[in-house]
Amino acid sequence: MTRRRRAALLLGVAIVLGTLAASDVSGRERALSRSLGPTVPVVVARVAIAAGDPLDARRLALRRVPARYAPASAYASVPALAGARAAVALRPGEDVGPAVVDDGAQAAGAPVRPGERVAEIVAHGSPELVRPGGRVDVLVTRQGGDGSGSTTLALQDAEVLAAAPAAVEGQDAASGGPSVAVSLRVTLRQAVYLAAAQAFARELRILPRAAGDHRRSAAATTVGTALG
Repeated sequence: MTRRRRAALLLGVAIVLGTLAASDVSGRERALSRSLGPTVPVVVARVAIAAGDPLDARRLALRRVPARYAPASAYASVPALAGARAAVALRPGEDVGPAVVDDGAQAAGAPVRPGERVAEIVAHGSPELVRPGGRVDVLVTRQGGDGSGSTTLALQDAEVLAAAPAAVEGQDAASGGPSVAVSLRVTLRQAVYLAAAQAFARELRILPRAAGDHRRSAAATTVGTALG
């Protein structure tokens, strides 16, 4: 057998083997596709998205996945998210579903029940002890023009909705403690009283309660300058 004929024979064998290999791979791919089923589009984050960012075409992409593995509530198109924003931070490639989308449908309003209000005050108290979800009492101290004054237990067992450290210029050192800005769940009458106290009283003070302590005094307690 000549060298040329041997080369032609080897080339032919290589072609046959290549064809068989390609056919085998193609068959495996078809079998895999049949087992996985059809693919569907799923919206994913194209880039890192911060909470509050708009969910627009610049930040989103489509990825095709087998239908059997696609999230049941996944979005199938980017236009379906028009006007929505990210409710939480998203990583690149992360699926975009209703749980991570703020579509503006959530009802507006304060986190209180009908008939209640949110009273926002700045009072002396410990930012470490006054925390959201805790319960507090509120003391209001008044001072008369003649130098007399009194302190009243004005509010008992109020729920703290929000709290943050606050600075009150020129008063912290004199009154002997830090201040905290708090939002309290109160009735309308209590909200009006606290607004007036914030405007006209000499001092408001927050007293943190122990967890689970909901005891109340029968009547508001007031102590005057005579301490009695």
